[in-house]
Amino acid sequence: MQQLINPEPKQSKVHAVDAVETVSDTSQTDALAEIPDPDFEIPSEPPSDILVEKSPVKRRILPDKATDSSYSSWKTLIPFLVEPHLKYSARTLATALEITPKVISACATLSCPQKRTSIACLFFDMLLHHGLFPTAPSQPRMAVSIELLSFYRALFERSCDAINALASALKTHYSRRGFVMTDTRGEIIQDPFRRGLGYAVQWYDILQVQIERQVEEALQNSRDRVATLRPQTEDHVSTSSPLSTLRRGRCAPILIQRCPACFGGTMFGKPTADGGDIHTATDGNFHHRHRRAAGDCPHFYDPTYFLPKQYVDDVGRRIEAQRKRPAKSAVPLVPDEAIDQCETAYEAADGKKQKAAMDSFDDTGVMALICRHDIPLFFANIDSPGEQQKYSVALLEHLFSLIPPYATVVALYDVGCVLARSLSKYDILPGSIVSRLRLATTAMHAYGHEWACQLVYNPRMCIGLGLSDGEGTERLWSRLVRLIGVERSSSRQRRLWLIDRQAAAIGSEMQSDLGDWIRRRLKRGVNDQGTAAQEALDQCELAIDDLESEWSQQRSSQLSVRAHAPARLKKELDTVLTLQADLDTSDTALQSTRLMLEKGTASQDTLEALEALERGHDRLMAKVEVLYASLNIHDQFPELEGINLDFVRLLLMARDLKMNIRKRAIASFFEWDKLDRAVGGAQQALGTKLHQQTRKAIAKRQPALLTALRKFNAYCERLEVLYDPSWGIPLPNPLPTKLAQLRSDPNLMEDVWITPSTGQVPRWLEDADVRDGIRALLKRERCREEQKRLGIEADNLCRFFGEELAALELALRTPGCRFLIVVGIVFNA
Repeated sequence: MQQLINPEPKQSKVHAVDAVETVSDTSQTDALAEIPDPDFEIPSEPPSDILVEKSPVKRRILPDKATDSSYSSWKTLIPFLVEPHLKYSARTLATALEITPKVISACATLSCPQKRTSIACLFFDMLLHHGLFPTAPSQPRMAVSIELLSFYRALFERSCDAINALASALKTHYSRRGFVMTDTRGEIIQDPFRRGLGYAVQWYDILQVQIERQVEEALQNSRDRVATLRPQTEDHVSTSSPLSTLRRGRCAPILIQRCPACFGGTMFGKPTADGGDIHTATDGNFHHRHRRAAGDCPHFYDPTYFLPKQYVDDVGRRIEAQRKRPAKSAVPLVPDEAIDQCETAYEAADGKKQKAAMDSFDDTGVMALICRHDIPLFFANIDSPGEQQKYSVALLEHLFSLIPPYATVVALYDVGCVLARSLSKYDILPGSIVSRLRLATTAMHAYGHEWACQLVYNPRMCIGLGLSDGEGTERLWSRLVRLIGVERSSSRQRRLWLIDRQAAAIGSEMQSDLGDWIRRRLKRGVNDQGTAAQEALDQCELAIDDLESEWSQQRSSQLSVRAHAPARLKKELDTVLTLQADLDTSDTALQSTRLMLEKGTASQDTLEALEALERGHDRLMAKVEVLYASLNIHDQFPELEGINLDFVRLLLMARDLKMNIRKRAIASFFEWDKLDRAVGGAQQALGTKLHQQTRKAIAKRQPALLTALRKFNAYCERLEVLYDPSWGIPLPNPLPTKLAQLRSDPNLMEDVWITPSTGQVPRWLEDADVRDGIRALLKRERCREEQKRLGIEADNLCRFFGEELAALELALRTPGCRFLIVVGIVFNA
């Protein structure tokens, strides 16, 4: 008979340690139970990918044979532990924790004579029967309380991986209680728990994954049986689209389980121009890196969220092959000049820009795809220097493979305008996907784009997008921020495991919160914002039809290619304006030099040299004016005929300066928001270093921003002096120099109008009340669209819960499934 006998504890050594207080008054249970040393040798430092201590020996970055053998043994053992663990969970469910006996034996009565013996093999199901999980796949020296591992799992879901902290805390706790771990030579072990505890946590989670998958498989079989018996006519469709345009279908089960509100519908085919069927968002994060020196461990976990590397690389090779072909001719929704400006302004649009040192990091970030409820759907591991388009394209293509062939999708992306242009020029995605895909920018990032780009891609101006903002990826990154430090020093496989399991916990929590999410959005979003928009419309003197007409005229006018002639004109003026700026700087330097010399005792030769420099500077200024006049602006742009060249030059400079001000201001707004939320407790508190960096960034940006604002206002004053009303060009309005007022000023987001308007000046251009009315009209329309979409999502949720309840009842009545379903669901909820 195999038996495990705990020896009597000595005063300075510990072989059995008490850790968890139970419901009983006097009883205690073991969190870590040590098994007596066998006669054969076990390496005191087994290979592990959790190594953190520095060693003078060069660290290996690939697993050796011993590690491969250990991981292989664990993977062989885990399936055999599923049933014992389920039995233990069922026995201890809703009961006080059992007292771990001093003798762990297969003898039921414990009446047999006991003796201490060496162990050649171990019944692991016996360990699990007594609530202990081994720390090694064979001949373990230590076992960890399952209750402690379950608690750590719940803690991990709310914080991050903290093996080192827990191991150190246990060592300190036991030392204070008088228990000290020693080796066979009687020397104190400095780090007795970390390695074994790390293995136990990792493989206990793999055991939980095995149970989750078995439960999901049993439930999915029941769902399929229920679906075959359910009449097709039972579905209630709540949608504003004509039923003739919708077709019946179902999304893949993996999508339905992750967000039933988005993917639990049965009717698809809503045109993308009306908002589409599904709203998603995608974004990359380059903080979740992995150091190359941290190495890798054997494969032990198959991620459920990450796309395979081979799949992403295949998409990348396809994109490169397509870009080598001639671009297709297509009528752009937004002039290329505006998209070029957006591409230059955003780093995410530059796939070649290196955002991480590839010599130090082998994985440089993560690309995420989420639904509009911020629930993570899929990830792509970034292993290239920049945010290349292959990651977002691969995520979208994988999503389309899991939805009906006629379902439509709206994807929000920081540089959605740039990706949309690429898809229209090259056959990166099949036509069947491109025709069902609509791209837009995220709500906050949209204000850093060109105004013409915003007219088409800003979700607040797009028909059908409701209040979807696409900023859920930023909220997801804020929840994953605690993993960043751990990921960099973990093995590559462990990094993916950490992110994947954390995403599963976040998704499960947010899925259970969908009902409250819809209620909050209906109250704070639709009702509050809709009421404010309606009040603004009531104060506006124009009828709704007139506002819609003015908005249509504004879109068509500002999206015309001719409206972006200044972008082409700016390229021709760049050289002149740059030279002008250099001459202005030299003039300032000359004036400062003259003042300094006049105060001192400069020689006559020095003053003559200075006068010669000033005469040369005046000649250069005259040549710049001649060069500017030689550009023949009037010949290239006849609409500017008869307009003073100085006025045109100032107008162009004011336009470019305002674009620069807008980008600087938005960056400052983001930084102030970061500080405000941290101070108010709405976000994670900033560390000293990050707080100082943010304050320094604000202090660094603010003087330049204020200087630009004062310069722009000076341009406005000079333009007003030169202005002739017969030219028909509306003058730009000055901007406030206080950031709080600038943030709420609607003029900040509007470009400087550069071309004359024929006939009467449009009301949307000269009347601020009309522009306010248009904004209120757009907000009211988005709120109404949001209300309709929330109704559809509520129907999807009700249908999902009904189907899940039927499948669960069927699974409980299926022979052999009841025990698995009950215990598995409770302990993996």
